[in-house]
Amino acid sequence: MNTARLTYTPGQSRYGKLALALRDRILQGEWTPGEVIPAESSLAQSYGVALGTIRQALALLVEDGVLQRRHGKGTFVTKGVDGASMMRFFRFRGVDDASSEAPQSRILSSRLRTATTQEANAFGIAKAAQVLQLERLRSIGNEPCLLETIVLPLPLFGKLVDSDTDAWDDLLYPMFQQRCGVVIQKTQDSLSFSQLNATQAKRLKLAPAHPCVLVERHAFDMAGRCVELRTTRGDAFSFKYNTQLQ
Repeated sequence: MNTARLTYTPGQSRYGKLALALRDRILQGEWTPGEVIPAESSLAQSYGVALGTIRQALALLVEDGVLQRRHGKGTFVTKGVDGASMMRFFRFRGVDDASSEAPQSRILSSRLRTATTQEANAFGIAKAAQVLQLERLRSIGNEPCLLETIVLPLPLFGKLVDSDTDAWDDLLYPMFQQRCGVVIQKTQDSLSFSQLNATQAKRLKLAPAHPCVLVERHAFDMAGRCVELRTTRGDAFSFKYNTQLQ
């Protein structure tokens, strides 16, 4: 039987060290997104630790979103975020529930440029490194609703540079996984309000200086790295926000 003995860092819990070791095996592709990992008893025997230690380590990875428990089926590697739809922030005329509507997507432009200082810091890349910038228009019923600027680090997304954007899927995150091997594990969105410039307003069929909602996103992969920066603009008068406190 293969064993995987642990080495310990002073001050680090045994289950914390084990969680990192298990995550490394996932990142190396030993267990792929959607795949069930070995049983707790098998892992405990492999690492030579108590069953309770394994359970604590797995609980950390579940809490971090790397693993997902399914009652009666086992523990699986998280498949990642499919869309993390921006539509949940908006309600458009003629659409009963915009969050459930699948918007069409069209890439308006794709270009390489040098990363800004802010982008380089977010991605953890050199300040002179190149990034891929996309401009994307999203529509419902052929009516434009969201305008997006998406920035991706290179060479991580290098396979997208020369690809035919007309053949891209409406949802980018599954495509990132299929073409580039990048699994988006979680996203963080920050909302504010602004105004559209003339070009942005024309693309959204709104008047210049029309108020808009600005959604700024950081998307992270399984290793916790920021791998996408996205700025989304939409009609402020279509904005909606639902919350529940208990």
